Amino acid sequence: MTYTGDVQVGGPADVRELPKLTITKLAVGPFDNNAYLLRCAETGEGLLIDAAADADRILALTSDQPIATVVTTHQHGDHWQALEQVVKATGATTVAHPLDADALPVPVDRLVEHGDSVTVGVVTLEVIHLRGHTPGSIALLYDGGDGEQHLFTGDSLFPGGVGNTWKDPERFEQLYSDVVERVFDRLPDETWVYPGHGKDTTLGAERPSLPEWKARGW
Repeated sequence: MTYTGDVQVGGPADVRELPKLTITKLAVGPFDNNAYLLRCAETGEGLLIDAAADADRILALTSDQPIATVVTTHQHGDHWQALEQVVKATGATTVAHPLDADALPVPVDRLVEHGDSVTVGVVTLEVIHLRGHTPGSIALLYDGGDGEQHLFTGDSLFPGGVGNTWKDPERFEQLYSDVVERVFDRLPDETWVYPGHGKDTTLGAERPSLPEWKARGW
């Protein structure tokens, strides 16, 4: 596997070819956001996770085969600066959780809850609601079969910890509990994690640190 997930703003995208899905990771904008283009190998249909910034660069990835759907992982502005322009150019359906949808700059066509599914061509992604970073933060899980899981976590899980909860103990406890119960308790160590900023990780790399995260409270 040549994919590493190590991308830099202004640099090339990194591409991961799975049997049924191609994942393209692009770093964009002043906050080093990650935008992920998922494309169904069978149909060519595309889905974008977080139109964060640099609409021209994102659209350049989709020029030969337009995207059908844009999922916004949560309401923070650095994750949707390019949303309006991308949707205008592509006509894509917008998707978000109802608790964060009103903060987005465009109407949300489809509201999703925990356990719902989002499709890209013939591929299905599971919506996992991870409360705490924002009320409506969501992750998307792709089960590639044969124990191969791919989890797009927005700002709810990173290498080294859960997302920012601004030293609010209740919000931290909610996010930590959701991440443990809805992610670590049900998914294998091999699960690949694609966060909203920075480098990728795996659940196996992070699992030993869970007690430390809980003890420090962030």
